[in-house]
Amino acid sequence: MGEISIKITISDRIYPLKVNVEEEEIVRRAAKIINERIKEYQENYAVRDKQDLLSMAVLHYATAVLRAEQKVQQQDTSIADKVEELDSLLNGFLMK
Repeated sequence: MGEISIKITISDRIYPLKVNVEEEEIVRRAAKIINERIKEYQENYAVRDKQDLLSMAVLHYATAVLRAEQKVQQQDTSIADKVEELDSLLNGFLMK
């Protein structure tokens, strides 16, 4: 499908974007989640500078992404190990 123009507000600033129609909901949800995180930091910490709040939110989500990537890599390694183990067992069985 095509692109559409939308406006997203993050930390009281408006950002005009062009996104694929299929991605609009995801982009809007992401902006909402970011704003909620910023609000949480404002309420729980003595930080008032918007740049600091944005930086803290970015760090939070970047860390979450890296953790998820690491978990996927560990799962991939675990699956590969199991496949090798099964291959070895099958080879042993077929050799008999």
